[in-house]
Amino acid sequence: MFPLRDTVRSNHPAVAVWLLILCNALVFFFELRLQPDDLEQVLYLFGLVPARYTHPRWAMMMGFPLDDYWPFFTSIFLHGGWLHIILNMWTLWIFGDNVEDRMGTWRFLLFYTACGIMSLMVHAYFNPSSRVPAIGASGAIAGVLGAYLLMYPRAMILTVIPIFFYPFFIRIPAYFYLGFWFLMQLGSVAMASTHAEVSGGVAFWAHVGGFICGMLIWPLFLHPHRRRQPAMAEASAV
Repeated sequence: MFPLRDTVRSNHPAVAVWLLILCNALVFFFELRLQPDDLEQVLYLFGLVPARYTHPRWAMMMGFPLDDYWPFFTSIFLHGGWLHIILNMWTLWIFGDNVEDRMGTWRFLLFYTACGIMSLMVHAYFNPSSRVPAIGASGAIAGVLGAYLLMYPRAMILTVIPIFFYPFFIRIPAYFYLGFWFLMQLGSVAMASTHAEVSGGVAFWAHVGGFICGMLIWPLFLHPHRRRQPAMAEASAV
């Protein structure tokens, strides 16, 4: 399932979402200009490598700076390829504008950052010996999805499902679409715990942690004058 749009109207410009997409794009284009060896160094220094905090002797041997916790922030702006960043930014645009609409620009940026950091903390907790850098905005965006689920459970998501190369367009309630997505992440976590190759390099624990974090903390970031839920567009307008 791939989301195309939702039925929730925004009353305010999605300034924070545009800023985040711009920042991620600029960082990604910077990555593209790097030579492979330089890119690898950047990903290891600014991506989150859990083992650098749990195995200090190894970290010193590899030349990681001591007491450096910036990767919990910087890694959410790094991406591993075109598909990675396009999917993340598209998802952020579909769901982030409506969450920002209820929070305001600065509150949404703080919320997004908090979810991203918490998602990486969860990833590091469950993968303490991992020496592979975790990168990408998906943990922070998972927090946005968690908030969206509780803010707009009855919104309709226009979704495309390819079946035998033929696209089917269907409208799915947000609670079903996002609930199914979360169950998929939990299932992937369970599979990866017994079959490491299942993860395919995807930090599923970060998705789970970010989603739950978003569900728990979103009321703390609501704008005092934007607590009212925006109107839903008619289904025929999708």
